[in-house]
Amino acid sequence: MSRGFTPKIVTANALVEGDAVYLTADDRWSRDHAEAELIEDEAHAQLRLLGADRQRDLVVGAYLAEARQGPNGPEPVHFREAFRTRGPSNYPHGKQEAGHV
Repeated sequence: MSRGFTPKIVTANALVEGDAVYLTADDRWSRDHAEAELIEDEAHAQLRLLGADRQRDLVVGAYLAEARQGPNGPEPVHFREAFRTRGPSNYPHGKQEAGHV
């Protein structure tokens, strides 16, 4: 018996900077996970992923990541995705340097 579809977001890496970015409902790429479109339908998720894959001039490595609704928008479910929201870990720069962590 197959498991039901779990909510997802579309995520990728910004082509130039390499930051983790998230596809919003209005077709923008945001560096804020909470702005991501939380997708609750499998067919819609696949369509959004196909659209993201075609934006190779902006992002690379687009994929669907599990998420759940939180008080301020979608929240990561898995450690890997939570880690990606904080930016690189080798030294403070990007999101960490700007104090967005």
